[in-house]
Amino acid sequence: MDHQGEFRRAALELGIPDDEIDRFSQHLRLSIGLSARGDGPPVGHIGGLPRLPVGMKWPSAGDIPLPLLLSVDCGALPRVDGFDLPANGTLLFFVDKEMDCNASRTDPGQYARVVYVPDGTETAVAEPPDSACVDERIDVCADGLRAALPLWLEEGDEDEEGWHEFWEDLEWDDMSSFQQQLARYMERELPHLDELRSLAYGLWSSGAYYVIGGYADDEATVSSITAKTLAGGEWFSYLEEDALRLASEWIPLANEGGIYEEYYTKFMIRHDDLTAARWDKALTVTVFDAP
Repeated sequence: MDHQGEFRRAALELGIPDDEIDRFSQHLRLSIGLSARGDGPPVGHIGGLPRLPVGMKWPSAGDIPLPLLLSVDCGALPRVDGFDLPANGTLLFFVDKEMDCNASRTDPGQYARVVYVPDGTETAVAEPPDSACVDERIDVCADGLRAALPLWLEEGDEDEEGWHEFWEDLEWDDMSSFQQQLARYMERELPHLDELRSLAYGLWSSGAYYVIGGYADDEATVSSITAKTLAGGEWFSYLEEDALRLASEWIPLANEGGIYEEYYTKFMIRHDDLTAARWDKALTVTVFDAP
């Protein structure tokens, strides 16, 4: 489906100039929602036992077996503009959340693995090396699409504290030159930003907890990506050029950020690594979020 064309036609009907639609569309991404509550056929499952290639050992970190977070049939997912998931085959995501969260930032991904199984591969249901590494299986279906924007273009929620309050409270003289540049860009180049955001969210509004695609959608994820990929340790401002560039280069392969558990994990990958199927380049961000 031509999602960009659908959005453009709807925006033009609102009287928004064509060049402004182009600028906004450069930042707009769509993510695929996965839900256990949907009505469609299953496209994968959370937890449970994986089907692995015959002879392949259960993924582990040394002697620590990694639980299966998610298994998804790529061929059963809706296709999304600009998101180069494999056309078929199965993606499996393994992670020990607690160990991954506590792992040294100098060794990201030590307690996580992404396994891709092409169609036609002889597989079998894997026997777990330890029952403790098997979570309850929950089948999921594709539950629509969700519009996603980078953090600096997201709409603030007055009921929740977040990055937008920091942005809105900044005095002009307190901004860095790059932050001033972003503010000018939004004011001059996207005067219909509110209308464009509302349109995108109206067209694609999946409320599924698990999503595939989109953006790094919180400060913790952006901070982790920059800390793990830039020299110099922790990155303190996600409204700076290098941080936003990196956040744009990476895309969530699997994101359970809406799950209310102690630990939640996002598997991130660069666009070029996704296109080249370099699954070993995926990076995990596991966050501790105890109530």
